[in-house]
Amino acid sequence: MRRGPRGPSSGAGAALLAGVAVGVTGAVLTFAEPGPPLRAPLTSFFLLAAPGAALAVALRGLDPLSRSAVALAGSIAVNLLVAQVMLATRSWSVRGGVTAIAVLSTLALLTTALGARARRRGAGGATAADSGPARERTDGHRRLQTRRADPG
Repeated sequence: MRRGPRGPSSGAGAALLAGVAVGVTGAVLTFAEPGPPLRAPLTSFFLLAAPGAALAVALRGLDPLSRSAVALAGSIAVNLLVAQVMLATRSWSVRGGVTAIAVLSTLALLTTALGARARRRGAGGATAADSGPARERTDGHRRLQTRRADPG
């Protein structure tokens, strides 16, 4: 696989861009007056893809197949929870549901991005996690391993 200046240069970037465009189009068409015949499938795609993408970004440690399966299941769960809450509060509407999913997905993406940024910053210097009881346990564990490794 060829690598471009920013990573692998494959069709994955184009497919991701196309998926984002389709999802955004579906979300925008939800707020349009009835008419476009593709509104329902594009909106359904957005409702599955937006939370799924947010979950997939948060689950970078998993292999691609597991990440896709967990993201799809999580996306369905998020949609069901939003629908349940809106029905329980008697505030159900299609536009409100799409808005809620968009807001939750955006918040999940922002939280993941901010967490990754904080981890990158923390990797360069000492953080609050480098001190305290957990740090002491780690140091004690290292000392114990060192003692076991010494033959004398």
